[in-house]
Amino acid sequence: MSSQKRDYVAINLANWNSRVPHHEQGYELHRFREDPRRLSDVVAFDRARLGDVRGLDVVHLQCHIGTDTLSLARLGARVTGLDFSEPALSVARRLAAECGAEIEYVCSTVYDAVAALGAERFDVVYTGVGALCWLDDIQRWAATVAALLKPGGRLFLREGHPMLWALAEPRPDGLLVVEYPYFKVEGGTLFHEKQTYVPHEGELAAPDSISFNHGLGEIVTALFAANLRLTALTEHDSVPWNPLGDGMVQDERGEWRLRERPERLAASYTLQAVKG
Repeated sequence: MSSQKRDYVAINLANWNSRVPHHEQGYELHRFREDPRRLSDVVAFDRARLGDVRGLDVVHLQCHIGTDTLSLARLGARVTGLDFSEPALSVARRLAAECGAEIEYVCSTVYDAVAALGAERFDVVYTGVGALCWLDDIQRWAATVAALLKPGGRLFLREGHPMLWALAEPRPDGLLVVEYPYFKVEGGTLFHEKQTYVPHEGELAAPDSISFNHGLGEIVTALFAANLRLTALTEHDSVPWNPLGDGMVQDERGEWRLRERPERLAASYTLQAVKG
């Protein structure tokens, strides 16, 4: 086993811990405090697909600082948030308290979620954008999701498209270049990025990260193997942040799509699956 494979969780934890103070500022948390009806852009984008979650037990895996988690609670769900970063959860807990929301937050890796939370507890497992790329074993992830769900429970996933993760920023002539793996590679791909995805001053204290791309076929096959039945898969030409610099433009919903001929790129997708 390579040192990169062995250390990826520690490397990524340091990276995400170093993002927390920048995200606490850049996520505009004051807007959630000021408006009790405000939902995160990610949850609002999929609200019709998500449907009525009032009274349901929902767990949000890899919840980070909890804006999507709070949004699910505002839609009437009983929500638990799980993340491996205690600094991120400290912000999430403070935000929930300031907004009067009762949300349980648990510090754990995804793979330890069943031990941390209990089996067959949840009606919905929710996962937001930019989560699966930090996990090396998608079959283990799918098995964890299945174990968390009650019989008949549902997975709801909005994620960056694996084709998007494979692209470099557009060249000066505007052409898109496939630079990174579409398929999972052993050990992942090492990135050194001094800035996170929200504007901020200074550099990240821990700029290294290791990510793993997972093709749609790999993800869907893992869900089938975990006895999760695919019920919906919708691809979108937009994402809720700008991953490609000047090659993208923001729309009226706050989503980003290609500036020129956005129909060329599936940038994200929403997937749903049911247990059993």
